[in-house]
Amino acid sequence: MTHRPPAAAPVLVLAVHGSRDPRAAATARALARATAHASGARVRLGYADITGPDVGRAAAEAGGGAIVVPAFLASGYHVRTDIPAQLARAGCAEVPVAPALDGEPRTVRAAARRLREAGHRPGEPVVLAAAGSSDPRALAEAATAARALSALVAAPVEPGFIATAAPTAAEAAARLRRRHGGRVWAASWLLAPGLFHTRLAGCGADAVTAPLCTPERPDPGIAEALALRYHRARLARAAPAPC
Repeated sequence: MTHRPPAAAPVLVLAVHGSRDPRAAATARALARATAHASGARVRLGYADITGPDVGRAAAEAGGGAIVVPAFLASGYHVRTDIPAQLARAGCAEVPVAPALDGEPRTVRAAARRLREAGHRPGEPVVLAAAGSSDPRALAEAATAARALSALVAAPVEPGFIATAAPTAAEAAARLRRRHGGRVWAASWLLAPGLFHTRLAGCGADAVTAPLCTPERPDPGIAEALALRYHRARLARAAPAPC
């Protein structure tokens, strides 16, 4: 269901990672369009890293207020540190930042859909292949998502990381093969194609799913989750302060 906030509603600044890969940029634009449709809000893109405009500049240019919604699957360094710092540098420290997508059931359902579409069968072990983080809270969030995905696809699922953290996706795939045998899958726990998804081809899994969003097809559940984050933050901002 598409929300239709009034014209004066704050701009939704969709905070994405940023990449030099043109497929990632195209995916960000497609996800922004899908999020605008799901939320009924005006949407601007802001980038946490690599490219611009950064999130602070996007918020400053929004005019009339903004709410930042991070399109990140975990609350790692970019969400906890980079985005607030960018907002502060732009003079927008007061702009609300919605939570990242960790703990959002729609994201896990999107990963399950990708597996089913690719031909996964119940019982076939899965690596939930996440980017990785130096923040232990983000790693714990990936482990929680792996348990939720296991229940949805009726198969053993373990987290594995593409960079920064252990176990690596390759280590997780090898361990699952030793324990369970048969075909091992890598479920891409990434929002867009790019370098990290390309690296998954060498992780030793028999099959790798597409990212949760692509330029041709952002998963509608992701857009819905981002829209929900926006509306919750908007309502919280409008609520009167407690006495």
